[in-house]
Amino acid sequence: MVKPIVAIVGRPNVGKSTIFNRIVGERVSIVEDVPGVTRDRIYSSGEWLNQEFNIIDTGGIDIGDEPFLAQIRHQAEIAIDEADVIIFMTSGREGVTSADEEVAKILYRSKTPVVLAVNKVDNPEMRTDIYDFYTLGFGEPIAISGSHGIGLGDLLDEVIKHFPKGGDQDYDEDVIKFSLIGRPNVGKSSLVNAVLGEERVIVSDIAGTTRDAIDTKYMVDGKEYVIIDTAGMRKKGKVYESTEKYSVLRALKAIERSDVVLVVLNAEEGIIEQDKKIAGYAHEAGRAVVIVVNKWDAIEKDEKTMKEFEGKIRDNFQFLDYAPIVFLSAKTKRRIHTMIPMIDMASENHAMRVQTNVLNDVIMDAVAMNPTPTDKGNRLRIYYVTQVAVKPPTFVVFVNDPELMHFSYERFLENRIRDAFGFEGTPIKVLARARK
Repeated sequence: MVKPIVAIVGRPNVGKSTIFNRIVGERVSIVEDVPGVTRDRIYSSGEWLNQEFNIIDTGGIDIGDEPFLAQIRHQAEIAIDEADVIIFMTSGREGVTSADEEVAKILYRSKTPVVLAVNKVDNPEMRTDIYDFYTLGFGEPIAISGSHGIGLGDLLDEVIKHFPKGGDQDYDEDVIKFSLIGRPNVGKSSLVNAVLGEERVIVSDIAGTTRDAIDTKYMVDGKEYVIIDTAGMRKKGKVYESTEKYSVLRALKAIERSDVVLVVLNAEEGIIEQDKKIAGYAHEAGRAVVIVVNKWDAIEKDEKTMKEFEGKIRDNFQFLDYAPIVFLSAKTKRRIHTMIPMIDMASENHAMRVQTNVLNDVIMDAVAMNPTPTDKGNRLRIYYVTQVAVKPPTFVVFVNDPELMHFSYERFLENRIRDAFGFEGTPIKVLARARK
């Protein structure tokens, strides 16, 4: 099930990042009382009344050297394209400003539901001042205080009322869904076209849940695949088309709907920080991952080039040490045939189940090889292990005290599981639980 996307929109210095951090429950955006300071992570997950959603802080979307009003306008346009619900953030201290009215004009043109929030209403006396915000035309303004956490429940109650009803596009269990993510100009569109052109068996084009994206269903050797394509499907010419942070937003729904995510890199440009950030979302979502190095034809090569580039990938993407790497060229279609077998393998491992008795034999052998850690005289005791989920494979280790399960030992157990069963291409989770 795809989580709804909530976007926080507003002029600078109305407290978007503070509210973002309050909702997600951790401090993931930079907060400073200076307009335009948000430069950090702009996307996270939240939950309210058992409803999960993704949330975007649009203040983190840089639009080059554009003046503030132009930036606000472009950020609002991005939110309109991406979000299922928009929180229009204003400030009760300054009242309605011309910049607020500018944002309102853009949001009028949208069919996306808008919830109007008036932040920095830090005491009851200020509530009488929020009625001016009715003039913005979005119904009843909701008074909140990010610094004190006041009114967020009322705000989220209103937000979840507007979440879309109905599920995602359904496919049979044996259909492998994969998407291509990466920053602009890494060649995602060319790669999609190369894959489809290579096989020449397009079955159907089905509208997906992502706006302007197309699910392309096709077959290879009797096996069905769906490409969840966000690459090149956006309206050309919009200012944010060249905005690198926007490529993260564009990837969110595609990642959630995928079994396998192809993280596409540009061999000519090498690896930059944005590549790692985009790949991180696929890892955190628990999806199978294949790293695809495109434009390999444009590189001058010798017998060491591929190994050296692979070393750079492993150094920069240590959290994706399980992901296979494919080198190819969408333009010339060289090595394009190597991609589908990797997708198959990653998908199969993502859904793999391990028999409990075999799993416990592996873990007990691991403990015999490397005894469990102690803390203040207390030793961690492992009773048994069981796999509780797939996609990604998730293992629960029942112990005497979960606090004694140090991260390094958890990592050791994960490595032993990988050594025994493979799981190439998929993250796995190892969770410690107290035996009841």
